[in-house]
Amino acid sequence: MTAADESDLTTATAPAAASKERPGALWRHRVYRRYLGAEAVSLSGSAVSGLALPALAVVELHASSGQVALLAFLGQLPNFVIALPSGALADRYAKRPMMIAGDLVSAAVLASIPLVALLGTLTVVQLYAVAVLLGTAKVVHDAAAVSYLPAVVEPALLQGANSRLSAVFSLADSAGSSAGAALVAALGAARSVTADAVSYLASAWLVAGIRAAEPAPVQSGRRLRAEIWEGLVYVARHRVIRPVIAAIAVASFAQGIVSTYWIFYLLTGLHFSATALGVMLGCANAGSLAGALLAPRMTRRLGPGPLMIITLLGLPLTQTPLLIAGPGRLWQIVLGAALAVQLFCTAACGTTQRTVRQMICAPRLQGRMQQASTTLTAGSRPFGALVAGGLAELAGVRPVLVLGTVLLLAPVAVMCLSPLRTLHALPASPQPAVPQARNGLTRP
Repeated sequence: MTAADESDLTTATAPAAASKERPGALWRHRVYRRYLGAEAVSLSGSAVSGLALPALAVVELHASSGQVALLAFLGQLPNFVIALPSGALADRYAKRPMMIAGDLVSAAVLASIPLVALLGTLTVVQLYAVAVLLGTAKVVHDAAAVSYLPAVVEPALLQGANSRLSAVFSLADSAGSSAGAALVAALGAARSVTADAVSYLASAWLVAGIRAAEPAPVQSGRRLRAEIWEGLVYVARHRVIRPVIAAIAVASFAQGIVSTYWIFYLLTGLHFSATALGVMLGCANAGSLAGALLAPRMTRRLGPGPLMIITLLGLPLTQTPLLIAGPGRLWQIVLGAALAVQLFCTAACGTTQRTVRQMICAPRLQGRMQQASTTLTAGSRPFGALVAGGLAELAGVRPVLVLGTVLLLAPVAVMCLSPLRTLHALPASPQPAVPQARNGLTRP
């Protein structure tokens, strides 16, 4: 790390100047509205294809359970394989063109499905290729999009921007899943994928209209591998970013263990109906939305460090009722409420930790820092599923749920043993001020 990067380590506990968001400022921020719209449209379409692709494999191509599992695995694989290189590219080149390129590639890949289906030559192998290419394009887009946000809004608005982004994601994911089920039923799985292709085109159009200044990419002349290594070393040595990412990665691994079988356990072990499960998921979406929206207010009251610790502690506490639950309406209500609180905690913690990392990280390392997090968090979930599968074969499903719940205590310990326990205000940001004339913000 350079001396400039080392200076980030001393700013972690310094309160940010003007850290309080001005009322209504983000809704008057034209550039942020366009950014938010692009991400929301893209996610809504992705939720459609998330249902349509496995439905297409099962219903029209008669794929086996193993082939469906492989399709899901290939879709997640780029999070582990491509995230680090895409982060380095996001730091090396302008981010907006990368976002547009990712959207256009995704649209083209998805558009191939109804075309080939119309010709009658669609195969499961093509779906595998679509899953890999789509996952790769999404990782590239997300690497640029997340690291671009600090250039879209000024530091004082960053947590509010992340809060609204998480809330819109929650709504878009829920609405997209419902729309996907309706489209698959009405049009068939292959034609319903067209809606996702159109959503990516709309996202590319919205991003193309963004005019926000961003720090000029640094062309170091070094190999990509060296730049990736520089980012990993920066994260590993940073006394605030390191424990944040470590805690979230362990939590993601533990949740990967639990989520592998929790629906299976509800349906087969506790004999919940599909209707009851649907109501529970609806409660969960409401909790996620509330957690995202209330995160800035709770951060101001509790401080970002204590808030992250408290919300992470909420994960094993809300998972515990599942271990003692039995059949019946009362337990359905209890587990629905616990799931809502759990996702409230997940959204509040996720919004806050992302803001802290963005505000502390040196601008030239934003992409690599973010994708190191993606590699360790999203990349750990498939391995959690593998552990869950092996343990379930040996000991059954309930020990899997117990193990995942116990492991959810580890992230709390990681944060309590780090400087985060004394982080009572959002940190000072190394980000330069965003020029107001470029970002479209109307001052109150």
